[in-house]
Amino acid sequence: MLQLKPERFDLDDFSRQPIEVCGRTFVADQSGALYWPAERALIVADLHLEKASSGASRGRLLPPYDTRATLLKLAEAVERFKAEAVIALGDSLHDVGAAERIAGDDLDLLRFIQDDRDWLWITGNHDPQIDARFGGVSRAEVELSGLMLRHVPYVGRITHELAGHLHPAARLSMHGHTLRRPCFVGNGLRLVLPAFGTFTGGLNVLDDAFEPLFGNGGLAVWMLGTEGLYPVATRQLCVD
Repeated sequence: MLQLKPERFDLDDFSRQPIEVCGRTFVADQSGALYWPAERALIVADLHLEKASSGASRGRLLPPYDTRATLLKLAEAVERFKAEAVIALGDSLHDVGAAERIAGDDLDLLRFIQDDRDWLWITGNHDPQIDARFGGVSRAEVELSGLMLRHVPYVGRITHELAGHLHPAARLSMHGHTLRRPCFVGNGLRLVLPAFGTFTGGLNVLDDAFEPLFGNGGLAVWMLGTEGLYPVATRQLCVD
C-alpha cells in the first residue's frame, strides 16, 4: 500500500513545512493549518462546523461529532504554535443555522480557544453572516501585511492572496498504488489552504477549477499525510 513516509529518522522533521508567498514566510502544519510567524497568527480554512447536524436535518446520517473533532484539532494547533491570533478563511460554519444547532459544550470549547487571543472570521458562501454567539469579529476579507486573506480565491493570475473554498486535494500514484489526501497548493504568489474541518472532502488540484488560478504549470503541492506534511512533485500527481 502506498504511504507517504519520511526518510529522516525524526518524524517531527516532517510535521511542518516552510512555505513562502510573495516573500512572506509561513509554516504549513500537517493538521492543515498555516502559521504566520511574523503575525503570530494561525490561519485555517473551511472548518464547516455543524456539517453533520445540517445533514441530519435533511435525513443524512453522519456521526454528530464533527464540530468537537474539528475544534479539538484546532485547539491542538493553536497550542502547538502558541498563536496569539486565529484567522478562519470562510465557511467556518456549514450554514447560517449552525448557531442554533451547536452543542453548549462545543460552544464553550470554542470560547476557551478564543480566550486571550484575537479571532477573525472571514465570511464565506456557507456563512455570509457569523452569529455573535461565535465571538470574534467578522469581515468579508482583510488585508494584512500586504496580503489579501479571503474565502474564495479571485479568478485570474493575481498575487498576494491566501484563500480557501476549493478544498484542494492531491492524488498521488506510485508503484501501482494511489493515495489521495488534502493538500496546500500554491505557486509562491498565492496559496490555497486545505479544508480543516471534518467530513469536508476535497477537489483534485488537477481539476479545471484550479487552472484559472495557477495555469497549467508552476504548482507546488504539499500533501497532508498521517505522519507528516510532504512536498510532492507535480509530475507524480494524477487525476481522479
